Parts: sequence; C-alpha cells; structure tokens
Amino acid sequence: MKPFDIMQIIYVIIPMILSLSVHEYFHAFVAHKLGDDTAARQGRLTLNPLAHIDPIGTLIIPIVGLSSGVPFFGWAKPVPITPLQFTRKLRMKTGVLLTSIAGPLSNLLFGLLTAVALSIVAHSIGPAKLIEMLGSSKGLTVALVRLLGWTAMINIGLFVFNLLPIPPLDGSGVLAGFLPDRYHHYLDIMAKYSFVLFIVVLLVGGEFIGYPVMWIVRGISSLVGFPIWYAFYGG
Repeated sequence: MKPFDIMQIIYVIIPMILSLSVHEYFHAFVAHKLGDDTAARQGRLTLNPLAHIDPIGTLIIPIVGLSSGVPFFGWAKPVPITPLQFTRKLRMKTGVLLTSIAGPLSNLLFGLLTAVALSIVAHSIGPAKLIEMLGSSKGLTVALVRLLGWTAMINIGLFVFNLLPIPPLDGSGVLAGFLPDRYHHYLDIMAKYSFVLFIVVLLVGGEFIGYPVMWIVRGISSLVGFPIWYAFYGG
C-alpha cells in the first residue's frame, strides 16, 4: 500500500469512528432521557469509540473500500432501544421518532461545528495560503485541515444517508413517528425487504444522496466562509 493511501485511510477512518460514536451516543442519550436505560446498562451511553466500533462495519469494510477505490460506507454497533420503557408522557411512536432522529441531528451539528473550526483555521492562516499548503499534502496543519474537512463531510453524509426511510436506517423510525398507525404495516413490509432495498440504494442511489449532501456542504461553506471540499481536494 502506498504512503498516500495510508494517509487517506487515516483521514477517513478517524473521522468515521468519531462520527459514528457521536451518532450512537445520542441515540442512547435521548433514549435514556425518555426513561429507557437499556443502552446505559450495556455501556453504550458513552462517547468512547471502543463501545461503538463494529470491527467489520467500522473498520474492515471502509478500509477495503478506500484501498480498492470503490465507494465506501460503514456502520457502528446499533444502540439497543426498548420503547416499552419510554415515559408514558409521550406516545411510544413519538419516543421512537425522537431517539431515531437524535443520531442524524447529532451528525449535522457535529458537521457544522467542525466546519466552523475549519473556517477558523483557514482564516487564521489565510484561505489562499492554506489552499497552497494543501497542494503539498505535508505538515501538521495540512493533516489537521484534512481531518476537519473529512469529519465535516462524513457527518453531513451520515445525516442525509441515515434519514432515508429504509429499515434499519433511522429514517424509518422518523417516518413511523409521523405516519398514522393504520399505515405502519407498510413499514413492516419494507422491513422484510430491507436488505434488498439497502443494496439498491448503495448501488444506484449515490447521486440522490450526493446532491443533498453537496447542497448542505455548499450552504455550510457559505455560512462559515470557507469551501469545505478544499480540505481534501486542495482547491
């Protein structure tokens, strides 16, 4: 493996581990606030990545994808949720909605905060000078900027991807919270074919996912005053 490939893997895997850990933690956090301590009892109410890493989904598959040059994806160990333990102050499906959407929203917030940090670094150095530095692909500053850029992009990608209404993605729980009860059997039908639907999305849904991701990235870039994609394309 070439040194460049090794660095590319580092720039992606570290942000992915952090982003997935934040995602799963907030599922556990909201569930705990609603009265469900299942995740807490299993040691999942923590930001420690070791509690959330799935060796295959978080490490092996993303590394293989990056090494082979094909589009990559990854996942962490799902946080266990027991809706029957939710507070009776809310409808159960509302609790499911809140715990489901907590993960994607945490990624959107994490991505925004990372983009702000990237903007601060860029403007402290000077955007033009930083872009020139990125062309060399060397130095601690370049490494920091690339890590921030990938962290922002991966979090925004996770936000969009996980809101797809396909089981077992969070979007199915969000959709269940809004759908009238009489339509919930359609979600059960989708769940039976979730693996097939998931594969179809991975194979042909890249553009449909990519467009909203880039729309959000461009919006955040305009907000913070620095194009996020410069962090890993170098201009």
